[in-house]
Amino acid sequence: MMMEDAEVDQRKQLPNYLLDAAGISIERMPMLNVIFDRMAASCTDSLQPMAGTPCYFSVNGITNDRVGDIIKDYEANAVAAVLYAEQWDSRIIIMLDRDFVFTMVEAMFGSDGAEPPLDVERAFSNIELRLVQALFERFAKALQSAFAGTSNVTFRVERVETAMASLAIGRSGNMSICANIMLQALYRGGQMFLIIPHSALNPLRQKLAHVVVSDGRAADPRWREQMESEVQRTEVTLSAVLDEKMVTLGDVVKFEVGQVLELEATPRTLARLESNNQVLFWCQIGQLDGYYAMQVADPVDQKREFVDDILSR
Repeated sequence: MMMEDAEVDQRKQLPNYLLDAAGISIERMPMLNVIFDRMAASCTDSLQPMAGTPCYFSVNGITNDRVGDIIKDYEANAVAAVLYAEQWDSRIIIMLDRDFVFTMVEAMFGSDGAEPPLDVERAFSNIELRLVQALFERFAKALQSAFAGTSNVTFRVERVETAMASLAIGRSGNMSICANIMLQALYRGGQMFLIIPHSALNPLRQKLAHVVVSDGRAADPRWREQMESEVQRTEVTLSAVLDEKMVTLGDVVKFEVGQVLELEATPRTLARLESNNQVLFWCQIGQLDGYYAMQVADPVDQKREFVDDILSR
């Protein structure tokens, strides 16, 4: 009986071995299309508040190809990030071509598209690379969100490269899934390439073989009203930051009781009103009935904060 059971188990595993040997078929994993569509939609929503013009992302196609063949045509004409997926113990590549980078730079810094697109062969500037670094971090979060429900994976930007020969995530002949995501903005656009090795997706083959989407049934009005009521009653912690000062650890250990730390803030300096490390408003500080009070002066310009964060790196 034990020999018969072993033979049955072996026959059950044989189809999996055959599939592993044949590689990954895109047609057999329709969930990949859903995941990449989710990522494109997430990128569109994420960058909408940051750019002065609408930026649209859409999946242009998904192919099976070798890593070396995908990146060989973009030497000195693209910038790429290597993302590490700890749960998969694997690395993937996100590559942006030159048109993508230049279009995003113009969109982020307020261009209206009246000027012709930049068409020069030059190295990327420091500001462009800083912007790209911030974009890669957002794209990694978008991809992580797209895989939620299929795989509990986190993507961390390991390094950014402009030399395609340095994108070593395995042998150049290894097969990979390549999703081509198009950017449209300012009457022009660019291409993003998402390269995932077969070895990373192979353990997920069974989950990717079935399309899982959210329930499209109409929401319960009473449930929605209750949810809105509970959200409005949720308590949040607000912090007001008037000024910050960078000091060394050596200075901190020398602090004494009664010592006064001088700040550069003045009575007219606006304080930052924050919640969960997210700046919400700029406020004027004052007193009311013996208490410190905050009066909202200006809402936070998310686009301006995003650009300032890039320039300060």
